[in-house]
Amino acid sequence: MKSLNGYKVFISIALILGDGLYNFLKILFFTATNIHTKMKNKAYKTSLNNQTETLDDLKRNELFVSDSIPLWIACVGYGFFALISIITIPIMFPELKWYYVVVAYILAPSLSFCNAYGAGLTDMNMAYNYGKVALFVLANLAGKDNGVVAGLVGCGLIKSIVSISSDLMHDFKTGHLTLTSPRSMLVSQAIGTAIGCVVAPVTFFLFYKAFNVGDPNGEYKAPYAIIYRNMAILGVQGFSALPQHCLQLCYGFFTFAIGANLLRDLSPKHIGKWVPLPMAMAVPFLVGAYFAIDMCVGSLVVFVWHKLNDQTAALMIPAVASGLICGDGLWILPSSILSLAKVRPPNCMRF
Repeated sequence: MKSLNGYKVFISIALILGDGLYNFLKILFFTATNIHTKMKNKAYKTSLNNQTETLDDLKRNELFVSDSIPLWIACVGYGFFALISIITIPIMFPELKWYYVVVAYILAPSLSFCNAYGAGLTDMNMAYNYGKVALFVLANLAGKDNGVVAGLVGCGLIKSIVSISSDLMHDFKTGHLTLTSPRSMLVSQAIGTAIGCVVAPVTFFLFYKAFNVGDPNGEYKAPYAIIYRNMAILGVQGFSALPQHCLQLCYGFFTFAIGANLLRDLSPKHIGKWVPLPMAMAVPFLVGAYFAIDMCVGSLVVFVWHKLNDQTAALMIPAVASGLICGDGLWILPSSILSLAKVRPPNCMRF
């Protein structure tokens, strides 16, 4: 914390918090403005909607409403899983008291609504920022002995609840457009979640056993683990945990993050596109610039492709990017198996 790594971590945190706070407030502003406009013009829009809706829209709405999920099922389901969490989470993590979990589940529905509505307007999921707020609050309330673990667990709890609401709204909107039953969507989500409860821990332990996760010099540095842990420490110990003059540097980078976002949003498009993203700047403070070559090569290919054939590039680049991501992800499994078997590539094959 007091070494050079402390400066890197907290400067990164300052950039992330500045970027997150700006986008959070921006989405709240757009959400409030949109709700106010809709409430103001509600009567006028209602009279026009019936006249302007197409036959396909009416059919979609009719199917979606006729097969909707009763409110009592949502309330009972939420209460049931909240009860399970209130019982099990304090057993798994004694540092997080049961009443903190109760408060989290009471506040989560309103936060979920704000996040889902904001994501619908801006296509940005702000669940991580809600989680950071919970992290600081719980870390401070739990005290020095239990604050770090309590803050991290509470952050994960709030983030998970708030994030899934946004994901569900995206899926329901897709179901609405494709004439899919909302109940079928919900059942599919439940099945996927159940499978994920098995697959996710297995995948984690596969990584954990096969690779040295969290090693600053390794392949999987897990930078956000360091960031969130230090956020929790900051919430517990306050600014006294910072190295000398680090607070002043954090103020500067926090201000820079907000200023860069303002400049990006308020300046003309041909200027704003050259303003760096604070979030993208924050991560290299921890992981280094080892991925810069990959990003540079990819950006160069995209640039040249747009110059050669702009229309084809716009259509095909997402597909090519998806293929590269899938291929890289699929290689993780054989790579993990080889690593567990202590198989190491020769020097000529290492990059």
